Amino acid sequence: METQLDPMKDDLPLMANTSYLLVKHYVLDLDVDFKSKVIEGIIVLFFETGSQYRKTSSTGKGGCQSQFDETCKMRASELCHTPVTNVSACSSKMEHNDFAVCGKGEEDTSDKKGNHSNEEQASGISSSKDCCDIENHGKKDFLLVLDCCDLSVLKVEEVDVAAVSGIEKFTRSAELTNVSKELENLRNQIVHELVTLPADCWKEQLYYFTRCSQAPGCGELLFTTGTWSLEIRKSGIQTPTDFPHAIRIWYKTKPEGRSVTWTTDQSGRPCVYTMGSPINNRALFPCQEPPVALSTWQASVRTAAGFVVLMSGENSAEPVQLREGILSWYYYVTMPMPASTFTIAVGCWQEVKQQSFTAAIQTNIEFSLPSSQADFRWHEEICGHVEYPCRFQNSVARLQAVIPYRVFAPCCLMERCGEHLLQLIPQCLSAAYITLGTHPFSRLDVLIVPSNFSSLGMASPHIIFLSQSVLPGGSHLCGTRLCHEIAHAWFGLAIGARDWTEEWLSEGFATFLEDIFWARAQQQLSHDEVKGQQELKALLRWRRLRDEVQNSEEELQVLRPKKESTGEFSESGASIVKHGLKAEKIFMQVHYLKGYFLLRSLARTIGEASYLASLRKFVHKFHGQLVLSQDFLSMLLEDIPEQKESGLTVESIFQNWLDTSGIPKPLLEEGETWKECQLVQQVSGEVTKWIQTNQKIRKSGKKKRKQNEAVFQKLLPDQLVLLLESLLEEKTLCPRILQCLEKTYQLREQDAEVRHRWCELVVKHKYVPGYGDIEKFLREDQERSQRNSFNISSTKPRWY
Repeated sequence: METQLDPMKDDLPLMANTSYLLVKHYVLDLDVDFKSKVIEGIIVLFFETGSQYRKTSSTGKGGCQSQFDETCKMRASELCHTPVTNVSACSSKMEHNDFAVCGKGEEDTSDKKGNHSNEEQASGISSSKDCCDIENHGKKDFLLVLDCCDLSVLKVEEVDVAAVSGIEKFTRSAELTNVSKELENLRNQIVHELVTLPADCWKEQLYYFTRCSQAPGCGELLFTTGTWSLEIRKSGIQTPTDFPHAIRIWYKTKPEGRSVTWTTDQSGRPCVYTMGSPINNRALFPCQEPPVALSTWQASVRTAAGFVVLMSGENSAEPVQLREGILSWYYYVTMPMPASTFTIAVGCWQEVKQQSFTAAIQTNIEFSLPSSQADFRWHEEICGHVEYPCRFQNSVARLQAVIPYRVFAPCCLMERCGEHLLQLIPQCLSAAYITLGTHPFSRLDVLIVPSNFSSLGMASPHIIFLSQSVLPGGSHLCGTRLCHEIAHAWFGLAIGARDWTEEWLSEGFATFLEDIFWARAQQQLSHDEVKGQQELKALLRWRRLRDEVQNSEEELQVLRPKKESTGEFSESGASIVKHGLKAEKIFMQVHYLKGYFLLRSLARTIGEASYLASLRKFVHKFHGQLVLSQDFLSMLLEDIPEQKESGLTVESIFQNWLDTSGIPKPLLEEGETWKECQLVQQVSGEVTKWIQTNQKIRKSGKKKRKQNEAVFQKLLPDQLVLLLESLLEEKTLCPRILQCLEKTYQLREQDAEVRHRWCELVVKHKYVPGYGDIEKFLREDQERSQRNSFNISSTKPRWY
């Protein structure tokens, strides 16, 4: 059923009826065409019967049938079937690494109402009778609903998995002895056996997924598209159990589709990538987007020679030449994750080769772990997630401080990547490992994305996107951003929010852990230096939060906007992401900042060492699963029962931190403790010097004063940010002060955070010599300054 959305609310609909059928695996076979700016191909989906139907069907099929009746009743007038004879057949034969290119010539068969049809087949799907009259002897057909937007769906068919050679092994299970001999039931039982293979059979499972995806079709399915969904049915099939559990969809994206962006890189070469759209991947392929739809995938992507395909995948794909000028890239994932985490980037990227020193760093880190943390990694427990090849149960993976990594960039940025980024990756990976334990993913690609990227970074399984803005100005911004995105491997990916409105479970944790990782990556810093830098960072974040609360809608400041309804969805599995499409929310940082301050408060209450131990326990218990806020808070408070006496409960945390707008009361009560920080006091002293110097210059007019000139101290990047923000509060700064400011701190050579504040000063005081700096910043950093000028990253909803 197509939900009617209130355009004033801007909620993002998750239409898929996951409670009835749940996607377990996707096989994608795609062609990337830069001339037409279209990605075209086939996707095969393998399903299991959903939990809602399994539960209700135990008391008889009638209980669930009424829910289907309501859905179909509302869609009966919209479904129709008009025979189309010019949809060319596309070969179903696909091969691992050399899948056949989908036949060209398919046309978008949608009419103005969004209805579609397939060419009539001998399977009996014929004319408008079956399509327009959904009722079949008083019963309604089951309707499969997928999330879909901005796609041209060309054809949908059932896959005859029973025709695969060697598939007989999946029909010998004891579970099949009482199963009807009807071929349709047999096909669904084969899919069930395939998707439930043990984790140690993952290679065999991928092999048969590939073979099944190549199987011939055995009847086209009726479908229609709406604004947000693709709805599929098979005439005469009334229940999810009987609906085909393997279907093939021919489709192509649209150039204006919102899941990917077609652009050029910094070297002027064409590229396309998923850039964290609010609508996620539904404009890239039809899918089930609700977080509960944890699935695996494999993908074969063909493109012209000279292009490199990077993707969320456990393997470091090597291209295979299919024919002259065409390469194929194959990736796979065996850890079930939401479809929203699927990421792809195709461009003329070049790998920045590792230097010899990297291996030395990696080797030294491997054996420098505190014994207590090393012991923790050997602690064997049964994982709580669905079965998959889990690295937490792999003795080799548990000792891997630095996972294999690669860096890709446009050719014009390769040298700059070598200045800091290559050295920082192993240091940050190791710091993360020391803090949280086993890396959830087996490898990492880091890509410097085009300049139109609207964030400083974005994390996905096996791949991190970084903005070019993190490269100049030393290692600070690059290192902190890298730490933030690496933290998402645990919080946001390996552990995801069951309800996407609880973004703080991803971003709050990543912001908090960013500081911990970065402190440990800088091994030369003393304890006092680390604490000083973290207090300075806390002050900067406090200023961000204060400004945001003063300049945003109260409704958008709540971390748990659905309150007691968080995590709930309809009987079909459909739900909404509250404010998911609201334009202002794209620029909001409240879930980063309030989440960070909540975690910081908890750490200060129970002690950092105990708190980090609880985080490791939480990771070990909940990796590979979806959580709500209370899952973390309840586990944490169980470890510190003495805090209950002081009134620290899950309910009090909800009330003070998560369910209300504005600055949390405990944070207000903390007061101005940051002013006691030595680094902050140093900045305050420098601000006073600049203000006094400005006053002297204004009083003296144009006369230059060489006597008693102030001596200014060298400042850290975050100190420079605080200094410039403080000077922005001054009503007037004379041009000579601005000139001296830039010269003293070499502001044009600083990182993007500092340069952003410098540009604000230039604009406020109409400092003409600085207009060139504004032009450069707008050209290279504009979009990031709008969203991420405060060192905040982007994430699509991560289970998310």
